Amino acid sequence: MNANQPLRILGLDPGLRRTGWGVVAVDGARLTHVAHGVIAPKDSLAFSERLLILFEAIAEVIALHAPHEAAVEETFMNNNAQSALKLGHARACCLIAPARAGLSVAEYAATVVKKAVVGTGAADKAQVGFMIRRLLPTAGDTTSDAADALAVAIAHAHARRARAYLGAA
Repeated sequence: MNANQPLRILGLDPGLRRTGWGVVAVDGARLTHVAHGVIAPKDSLAFSERLLILFEAIAEVIALHAPHEAAVEETFMNNNAQSALKLGHARACCLIAPARAGLSVAEYAATVVKKAVVGTGAADKAQVGFMIRRLLPTAGDTTSDAADALAVAIAHAHARRARAYLGAA
């Protein structure tokens, strides 16, 4: 990576039905929106095909937007074991696709992500969306999945800055 080039971070909010993705550029303390979207494989497809579409779409986002690092939201525990297992498969796609592209991949709990963008780990989706519109005004209106993914990228940017600050101390 060129030292004069802003760092690009890919944020991923995993889901089998809807995986949100967002790319931000970090230049010092400045964050800018690069792109965002949602990957939504058809429910009618076989489970393995849905996972393949998810994996390939993430790889395409990486090829198109050339992030330097990736961050993925961790799964909250679900009472339904089958749903939790399927979400785990979607998370695996979100972890493996960037790793295969040579990116380092960080993971953040949803409460950490919400605290980084809203100030409280108990924030709801509307509050996250509101703050994404304020922090990244050029992103425009986003779906909750894309807003969550951009929030993951922002949380990673903040965590990187905190680590760099603590490392310099």
